[in-house]
Amino acid sequence: MNIALKQLRVFVAVAQEKTITAAAERLFLTKPAVSMALAELEKQLSQPLFDRHSNRLTLNSEGKRLLPLADELLQRSQSIEQLFTQTGALSGSLAVGSSDTVGNQLTPFLLRDFRAYSSHKDQSLLIGNTAAIAKKLGDFELDIGLVEGRVTEKHLVSQPWLKDEMVIIGHPEHPLLTKNKLSLSDLEHSEWVLREAGSGTRDYFLHHLAPGIDNWQLAFELNTTEAIINSVAAGLGLTCLSRRAVHHAVQEKRVAELPITLSKQRQYWLLYHKDKYNSPLLSAFIAFCQQWQPGSDPVITATEGNDLADLT
Repeated sequence: MNIALKQLRVFVAVAQEKTITAAAERLFLTKPAVSMALAELEKQLSQPLFDRHSNRLTLNSEGKRLLPLADELLQRSQSIEQLFTQTGALSGSLAVGSSDTVGNQLTPFLLRDFRAYSSHKDQSLLIGNTAAIAKKLGDFELDIGLVEGRVTEKHLVSQPWLKDEMVIIGHPEHPLLTKNKLSLSDLEHSEWVLREAGSGTRDYFLHHLAPGIDNWQLAFELNTTEAIINSVAAGLGLTCLSRRAVHHAVQEKRVAELPITLSKQRQYWLLYHKDKYNSPLLSAFIAFCQQWQPGSDPVITATEGNDLADLT
């Protein structure tokens, strides 16, 4: 058996893209070349790796066994190629996924500070809801995830990261703002603007607030935090969001925070696949995330003369 890296690269691309056409475009190969490489790999393994449904290919049980090993071999191959070209420096690419609040309010500053600390600049950032980020981590399309929602998939390592304070906001002239102090019972018969299913913000509301409100109505379901804030500013309902996410809208008096103290903080989580090869770059980034605090000045210990203007 003589498995080539090209065959594994094709296999991973097809597993992630789900079609031969999309994988060929990603790899800058022709469709016949991708089909041939995949067929040769399956022939050598004497196992089909995908279930075929029309034009879509879905990993079968054997393909799922191979995917983490193929990903690791490709990552190690990349490390070998870069070993003698970037001596002493972190190398390779880092694909980061973040849920909406984390991705908009924290991750850009985390990446800025990591760049200043390490001089590594080859990162990508994908923002989606928690469920979408977890799915892409499971498919090895991302290296690490920073999310708001708790994830219980057994194939993912989930580590506590930062904590967040949640607040309830409404239109500045909402009737509830005439009271000095509110409890959950005061929110009976209220209308809410919430994120879509799979969002950590939506999960927080359903698990920590909704059980204490006997009657509430869903006014709108939206898939971005900014759209929710604008809807609240338009008087379409209440919402519960991160204090970080609503800070500017409250300062600008487009919305107002209701005088109610929420008993639970929300935990943010750091995720990665348990079978993911922990390259020096990934290990360094995980360690940096665990010691990083938002709002702190970036720690610059990289190359002398490093220009912050290049890092933002």
